[in-house]
Amino acid sequence: MAQPRVVTIHYTLTNDQGEQLDSSRVEGREPLSYLEGAQNIIGGLESALNEKNAGDQVKVSVEPAEGYGEVNEELVQPVPRSAFEGVDTIEPGMQFQAQTPGGPQVVRVVEVGDETVTIDANHPLAGQTLHFDVEVVEAREATDEEKEHGHAH
Repeated sequence: MAQPRVVTIHYTLTNDQGEQLDSSRVEGREPLSYLEGAQNIIGGLESALNEKNAGDQVKVSVEPAEGYGEVNEELVQPVPRSAFEGVDTIEPGMQFQAQTPGGPQVVRVVEVGDETVTIDANHPLAGQTLHFDVEVVEAREATDEEKEHGHAH
């Protein structure tokens, strides 16, 4: 098996409508570095970048199953408004960190009623096909410390 590499990329992410969702190519942003095989980035993108080297350019579309998954309707649920104690204003689109049995999880407010607030714990990009335009800036062998820690340094 090949030694894990640290791959550094510049990317632009768009949705099916061509709207830019994220980019490392904006002023003040650094390229993204990840450790191959450590699940630092979504699987569909990492697979498309395997064995790519500095200077390679790749356009890849990642289906939900290889990205952030399909929307799970069980993760959209009403909670009592009292769960937001100390928050004066609650509006759709707001995000909160909820404590769950599996640890902290970010939830988005979908709807606000008099007694309940409907939250969505799905990743904001769940259910979407993601379109990446990627340039590989660097690919190098990972250090022992990076391999041990499971991420690029």
